[in-house]
Amino acid sequence: MEINGTEILDTFAEAFPIWLSRVIITAATKEWAYKAAVEATGFATSKIGCPCEAGIERYLPSQETPDDRAGISILICSEKKNMRSNVAARISQCILPTPTVSAFDGFPDAGSRFYTRMHYFGDRYEERCMVGSRRCWKIPVMEGDYVGEERFGTVKGIAGGNFLVMGKDQRSALSGAEAAMEKITGMNGVITSFAGGIVASGSKVGCRNYLFPMPASTSHRWCPTLKGRISDSLVPDGVASIYEIVLNGIDELSIRDAMKYGIRAATETGTVMYIGASNFDGKLGQYQIHLHDLFR
Repeated sequence: MEINGTEILDTFAEAFPIWLSRVIITAATKEWAYKAAVEATGFATSKIGCPCEAGIERYLPSQETPDDRAGISILICSEKKNMRSNVAARISQCILPTPTVSAFDGFPDAGSRFYTRMHYFGDRYEERCMVGSRRCWKIPVMEGDYVGEERFGTVKGIAGGNFLVMGKDQRSALSGAEAAMEKITGMNGVITSFAGGIVASGSKVGCRNYLFPMPASTSHRWCPTLKGRISDSLVPDGVASIYEIVLNGIDELSIRDAMKYGIRAATETGTVMYIGASNFDGKLGQYQIHLHDLFR
């Protein structure tokens, strides 16, 4: 299959279940909401080495936020048993200290819920309050009062949706990946947790280092510099650089839409030779998203 002169390989992305919580961050200005969101989604690229995965979902206009202020929604992805600690840590250490901000639950209808116990920071000077129909806490801080919710919902989601952007050199491949991310950024229900949404060092499960074993290692079959040195290379002829876009989302439809629109945007640059996907031969995740099916 070809789209805009780019060959779409007949392969699939392999994704797996995960739990998600959505935090709505509001502030006096969009800039302060964004600064808090950046901090709250830090060190959260991959569960391989981070406590969770997280990313900015989208900007929220004032009419979509609980307190009618500028907002940004973030998604935090984790095992269910660790969700409370991950959300509480990022609100307490990254959001609460940021000037003018508040944090609200983005899944108010979720059946599974937990408490962050954020009001303990008030040292018994805190007070209950209402923001619209939401039960919140008002905590005295040096700038005035921090106001926010402390009960959050968590829902089942999907992690690991992906596609590979391949070019004749780094600039060609990166231009395609950047175009894909420009299209994906701000889509409802999906995040890309890596820097700029683009991965330069795709990985596989396990490694061959017996002295210092790691849970993951370089995806050698997709490394262009190893083509010709290994027998199982998957790199097509002429490709010298590959970038991966990895997506987490609230459901399979959201992931599929982001992949479809991102791939098409990449092909429109005219610099991308191939689009592929990373998988583990169906051994890791229960979701298989075939690239050709996205465009049928």
